[in-house]
Amino acid sequence: MPEIRDCPGPDPHPRGPSRFTVPPGAVDAHAHVIGLPPEHPFVPARSYTPPAATPEAYLAMLDATGMSYGVLVQVSVHGTDNRLMVETLRANRARLRGIAVIPPGLPERDLAALAEAGVVGLRLNVLYGGGIGFEALETYGALAREMGWHLQFLVDARHLPPLAPRLARLPVPFVVDHMGHMPTRAGVGDEGFRTLVALVRDGAWVKLSGAYRLTGEDLPYRDTIPFAQALHHAAPERCVWGSDWPHVAQWQPMPNPGDLLDLLADWVPDEAARHRVLVDNPARLYGFPGA
Repeated sequence: MPEIRDCPGPDPHPRGPSRFTVPPGAVDAHAHVIGLPPEHPFVPARSYTPPAATPEAYLAMLDATGMSYGVLVQVSVHGTDNRLMVETLRANRARLRGIAVIPPGLPERDLAALAEAGVVGLRLNVLYGGGIGFEALETYGALAREMGWHLQFLVDARHLPPLAPRLARLPVPFVVDHMGHMPTRAGVGDEGFRTLVALVRDGAWVKLSGAYRLTGEDLPYRDTIPFAQALHHAAPERCVWGSDWPHVAQWQPMPNPGDLLDLLADWVPDEAARHRVLVDNPARLYGFPGA
């Protein structure tokens, strides 16, 4: 059985970007809150063991970076136990939205409770233990349509080519995490990345996030620029940005959210286009009021 490694916590001193001013209404479209056992158990099949990432620490990070809103994504180590995320959403209804991970056949009353708390989508995850995979993709697509939700996928883009026809038939919008979560060394010409670009061009959304998960370099991760620019060029109206706080399953020096925001100055140099990524696009996708 593979070792389950402890991973470090985030930079305790988050700051905003130095290369541009975060606009009012900006949204951090990807983050997690994490509790600790026994109150919030970890799933045995997890891929890592994180420290706590409290709601208070996340809100403080939003304040420190100038972000108006945030989207919490159910973290894999808690499996389908969404309690902490839901409690956090309920305590911050105006500021936060959520993406849940649920088992098949969840009762209607539980689905309604998730929606009432601020859940707007479901996540499928084939990269980390504790996630729900693509076996029931169509079932989750139908459920999301009934609920008025979207789907979100954590998948290595190199695995997308055989999945693409199924994704294209989904009856709801879908979002691909972390620019396809594939190593930059594979190149923008990789078949999987080209499939991702085509999906985005044809209607998918993508998160310009997780650069430190793709890169083969130190900050400022310049090898990620052509990937982010290719995705943004494909659909500037369907790109959103996320901090990926608290940067779980990472053992290199932790990035500061300000450094990750600064990447946008290279990825999306035009200020108006960057405003769409930070404000307009996520307001539309997640139901925030925008600026």
